[in-house]
Amino acid sequence: MFRVILTAVFIFSPTQLIAQNIDDNFWVSVKPKTLGIDPSKIKSLNRIAFEDSSTQALIVVKNGKLIHEKYADGFDKTSPGTSWSVAKSFYAALVGISLEKGEIGSLDDPVSKYLPQFGDDRRSITLRNILNMRSGLEFPEDEHERMFLFQNQLKYALSVPSEKDPGSVWEYNNVNSMLLGEILKSATGKSASELLKNRILKPLGITNFTLWKDNSGNTMAYCCIDLNARDFTKFGMLFAGNGKWRDQQIVSREFIDETFQTVSKFNSPRVGGYSMHWWVASNDEKNKIFYASGKYGQYIFVDRENDLVVTKITKYQPTGGSIQDFGDFQWLKKIDNFYILLTVSAFLESTGLMKFGEGHITTPITREAGQQTSFRKNFQSFVDILKELN
Repeated sequence: MFRVILTAVFIFSPTQLIAQNIDDNFWVSVKPKTLGIDPSKIKSLNRIAFEDSSTQALIVVKNGKLIHEKYADGFDKTSPGTSWSVAKSFYAALVGISLEKGEIGSLDDPVSKYLPQFGDDRRSITLRNILNMRSGLEFPEDEHERMFLFQNQLKYALSVPSEKDPGSVWEYNNVNSMLLGEILKSATGKSASELLKNRILKPLGITNFTLWKDNSGNTMAYCCIDLNARDFTKFGMLFAGNGKWRDQQIVSREFIDETFQTVSKFNSPRVGGYSMHWWVASNDEKNKIFYASGKYGQYIFVDRENDLVVTKITKYQPTGGSIQDFGDFQWLKKIDNFYILLTVSAFLESTGLMKFGEGHITTPITREAGQQTSFRKNFQSFVDILKELN
């Protein structure tokens, strides 16, 4: 994916300040030993996370209690971060809610039931195929990251043809997730961003957020949610709690059960697996750890059986706005090579010829300082420590 930027202008009214105080009261901090966890294990997690200079925040929650929270210099609990593909897990949860409400009939419904454009040779693709990244839609080397550069990304997604038999192969395809937004809109009459705001974020007490849309107003359901680290953690806690938040069942237990299984298992070069827009770090008799993952090093790990949630996000500098708009620099999108485009953009910004921010260019963007380096190679060591926190 390109690079993300969040809306970071917070104007605190008295009401918002009260909401912040309420949120502070939600978080109960305890020492790891209180919950039978070896503090040295937490120190090891922290070391691995912050050895990578891109890390903005690390949060560890056990049994609903905060046992570790650390931020990089210059950041704190109010600092926004961005999701990149972590957003996929958020929007997939809305499918579960729509199933429970009867707006969507079944995961085995053909996509064509909701998107008439799929009445062609794509008509046998199901919602389950989409969620499990087994749609069989055309799969280029860039995983359709180029979609990020289109003014109408939904139009792009709807035009992608079928390439393989649905269900036959796992391929991580951003188009699958972009289509979820339109499927949800067709089923409910409301945009995916509106649904996420009202059906998940508000019930979780999340009030400061940015849900990015393309230049045509379509929800970018494959990426681009801006929250602070604590609020990303709340989403993980929702899944760790079997879809229940306090006294409200937000996502059905059945959908969480469906999500937390391994549909596609990897051996090499990847390890783990994939299921329902979540990645699988471990799923055996001893450890069942699933995680949402974003391109530049954003993670929400969930060990449901042990009620453990660990969130790591990377450094983010918001530019404002929620609608992607390249302004006078639309010509940048004509650069076919994605990484050349990034290099050119960085050069233009460094010379002052191009600026990010409302009135100039508004788009999610993660700069070099927020791109993970060492954490990627230490990922398995990090997961192995999570396994020891049982």
